Amino acid sequence: MEASNRYNIDTTGLVCCWPSEEVLAYYCINHSDMFRAKKVLELGSGYGLAGLVIAACTDADEKNISINAETFGETKVKSMILHWDKEQASEILNTFDIIVASDCTFFKQFHESLARTVKSLLKHSATSQAIFLSPQRGDSLDKFLRIIKENGLNYELIENYDPTVWDLHKKYVAGDDRAWPNYDKEHCYPLLQNSVILEFDIGWTFWKNLPFSMEVPTRLFKGCKLTFPHLRGFHDITDTSACVTCNGALFL
Repeated sequence: MEASNRYNIDTTGLVCCWPSEEVLAYYCINHSDMFRAKKVLELGSGYGLAGLVIAACTDADEKNISINAETFGETKVKSMILHWDKEQASEILNTFDIIVASDCTFFKQFHESLARTVKSLLKHSATSQAIFLSPQRGDSLDKFLRIIKENGLNYELIENYDPTVWDLHKKYVAGDDRAWPNYDKEHCYPLLQNSVILEFDIGWTFWKNLPFSMEVPTRLFKGCKLTFPHLRGFHDITDTSACVTCNGALFL
C-alpha cells in the first residue's frame, strides 16, 4: 500500500503470479525465435516472470530497482523508473522492437497512459509489435482496444493462439473443478492482443520482400499507413494508386 500511494500505481500484480503472466511466459518460451537479437520490454511486470524469460522488466518502486540492480554480480544492469503517467526518458523513446505485458488492462483509469507509453516506447518499424495477454474482465479489454486505436495503434485479437493453452481452457470451461475450481473464462482466460503502430516508415526493401502469403501480417497491417523515400507523407497500404514508381508495392 505504501508503494501504491507513494507512486500512484496499482500493486495488484505483486499479490501473486497471475495466470496471464504464466501464460505470457509460456508463450514467450514457445516463440523464443521472435525475441532473438531484439530489444524487448515487459510493462507492468508484477512478478516479472515473462521478463525474466526474455529480456527487460520495469518497476516503479525505487527501492526494488536498487536492490535488484545489485544482484547480478559482474553483469552490468542499468535500472531506471518507468511510470506510465510520466514523460519517458529520451534514451528509451521508440527503441523497443517488442513490448510484452500481461493482465494490465483491468483498471480503466490506466488505459490512456498505458496506450501512450506503448506508442512512445515501441520502435517505429514494420517488425515492431506489442504483445498483450489480457482476460476480457467485463468491458475493460474492449475499452482499452478502443483507446489504443485512438492513440494510433492497430491491433489483432486472437483467442486461440496456442494449442496446449487452448485445450486446457476448454477443459476448465467444461467444468473440471479438480484442475481449476470456479474457472471463469471472462476473468481467467487471457486473449492475445498483437498491436502495431499505424504510421511508420516501413521501407521499400522490407515491403518488397514481405511474405504476402502469411495471413497474420495481412490482417495486422490492414489499415496501417507507410512512407516511401521518394514520396511525401504517409500512404494507405491498400491504396494501390499512391505509388507509380513502386509499381504496386502498396498491394496487400
